[in-house]
Amino acid sequence: MSNSIKNNNLLKIIYVILDGIGDLPHKSINNLTPLEASNTPNLDYLAKNGIMGEVITVGKGIAPQSDIAVFNMLGYNFKDVPYVGRGVVESIGCGIDFKDGDLALRGNFATVDENQQILDRRAGRLIANEEAQSLCETLNSAISLKDSDASVVVMPTIAHRVTIRFRHNKIKLSHQITNTDPAYDKVNGMGIAKTAIAEMKVLKSIPQNDDITSKISSEIVNDFTNQVYLLSKDHPVNKARKERSLNAMNCILVRDAGNAIPNYDPIEEKYNMKVACVVDMPVEIGISKILGMEPIEAGSVNDYITKGKVTAKELDKYNLIYVHIKGPDEFGHDGDALGKKENIEKIDKDFFGTLLNELKDSNVVIVVSGDHSTPCVKKSHSDDPVPLLVSGKSMKNNDNYDNKNNKNSQRFTESFAKKGSIGTINGFEVLNQTINIIKRTNHF
Repeated sequence: MSNSIKNNNLLKIIYVILDGIGDLPHKSINNLTPLEASNTPNLDYLAKNGIMGEVITVGKGIAPQSDIAVFNMLGYNFKDVPYVGRGVVESIGCGIDFKDGDLALRGNFATVDENQQILDRRAGRLIANEEAQSLCETLNSAISLKDSDASVVVMPTIAHRVTIRFRHNKIKLSHQITNTDPAYDKVNGMGIAKTAIAEMKVLKSIPQNDDITSKISSEIVNDFTNQVYLLSKDHPVNKARKERSLNAMNCILVRDAGNAIPNYDPIEEKYNMKVACVVDMPVEIGISKILGMEPIEAGSVNDYITKGKVTAKELDKYNLIYVHIKGPDEFGHDGDALGKKENIEKIDKDFFGTLLNELKDSNVVIVVSGDHSTPCVKKSHSDDPVPLLVSGKSMKNNDNYDNKNNKNSQRFTESFAKKGSIGTINGFEVLNQTINIIKRTNHF
């Protein structure tokens, strides 16, 4: 998978991934996309001094999850390389003891009725750390799997998100099992959002081949699912939530099983650059650990001002800083186009405004894109392309690109991205293309 590029020690790139940024027109904001409806003077400034295109992050027809999309956007193409699955990535990200042959899965606290119909896949999102911790402590101490050689660890991460690790004393568990979460499928290890769901009901995990380990693994997962419901439905946390009219955390939906420690080319070797990251969520933290990026502490998830200040300050130590900003995705999942618009405006003001104000080096190139689209009308990830912007002082009025007359790069939106001179490219090509653009425009 290596694709090392020489002589990149002069590069200064800030690579911003806006989670779930792509969207479709929505009637609540005058049939515009949230990006089109937003007031974004700082992104507009970058667009007018940059060039644009659009990105198919993982593949045509694939509505990807963030893990595989981020790997691709960082240049890692898994067409011919096995992918370990999001469960493993998140287990590494949140520090669970994991080894080859264990089985790791991503989980969501969800709300279900007595017939296992899903009422809310995220239990209302309003989940305090103390609630998740208390419930997981009960599960870790009280679950007794029917297979006496099997054990489980459930770790809460952020809000509705949990990571689950199963271990067996006698066999290596198999990742060849299906999800219990009906909203996602798994293809070649990759989690893919379903565009049509027949019924929102907790699924049984099914072995994907005839191997005995797959059968045992799926049985363990189903046993776990049943016990979670029995132990959590009358838990004190849920009694208290009911009194506050909050959705119960009485189910854990699991997906994206993996059973092997990943071994991918370190990103610094791949690009011959010193690379750091500003990330918050377990999946992005896991990716950064797997690829060997240096982590930078920069405030809480939504502290965009601190992220802007710290990114600008730390750039002198690195050639590339990857910044992952979570906000837009959650509004897309909730179908809240106005909320997504307002979040984009906050990111523009607090992050990009601060970043541009704090940057001292005029040779910095700022790249802005997304890991996937999360259209509010669909309330899920989609296979729609995401915008791509490469901005720097040498792009403006460059004869090779569309900014000479600033016609096709005015705003960071889906429509301008479609007209951009970069064209439509694959996610794994973005950084290589960026480096080539910088060198062709004599940026340094």
